[in-house]
Amino acid sequence: MPRYMLTEELWSKLREILLQFSLYNKAGLRKTVEGILFRMRTGVPWRDLPDHFGKWNSVYKAFNYWSKKGLWKKLFNVLKADSDLEWVFIDGSYVKAHQHSAGAAGGYNENIGKSRAGNTSKVHLAVNAYGLPEAFTITGGHINDCTEAPTLIEKIDAAQVLIADKGYDSQIIRDKGEALGMSVIIPRRKNSIKGNKGLDRHLYKLRHLVENAFARLKHYRAVATQYDKLTRNYESIVSLACAFLWLPM
Repeated sequence: MPRYMLTEELWSKLREILLQFSLYNKAGLRKTVEGILFRMRTGVPWRDLPDHFGKWNSVYKAFNYWSKKGLWKKLFNVLKADSDLEWVFIDGSYVKAHQHSAGAAGGYNENIGKSRAGNTSKVHLAVNAYGLPEAFTITGGHINDCTEAPTLIEKIDAAQVLIADKGYDSQIIRDKGEALGMSVIIPRRKNSIKGNKGLDRHLYKLRHLVENAFARLKHYRAVATQYDKLTRNYESIVSLACAFLWLPM
């Protein structure tokens, strides 16, 4: 039998939340959810899911249908409802796009772009003071962090302090954060005439929290590599991974 990701305690908590979304409490619900988690952890093609989880097509159809309904995003939002937004750290990380993730029919947006690593997507992530995911966006790998930062910052408008590395050194980003009532801690580049006088270096050193969150999320192979053809489904996988980090809290 494949190893499960959910203990009885975690499944009891997760099941209670899922049933709030009007899911049918069928006998095989746990196996279906575990099958989705198994695929997230291993990156295995849906067709290669172990028979223990039931028919692979049934598990995939459940995942795809719940993804259309935005269930995984809702799950993430419910679990992070009591987040500590005193400090928020942002950063971006490349994700290699598998060759099978290209070529979605129907003109769907795949958010795959060319970068130094070839075909990639990029996850732009914000984490809270405990290093837990707070919000994310997904773009093609060719999109600069500064370009996407204003969109990400709007998702964390309740934050008190925004911390980012010098790759986000932009007056537009500073103005955006300050307009939302945030104190902005971003070091300036070496060629800046303003310098870094007044930079809170103690808080800036905690920026490793967002790097640690990326490391934890990329333990899951379906997050570390984009296998999904649809951005919607890859966003669901990232949402599920973020929710799984919150679940024991």
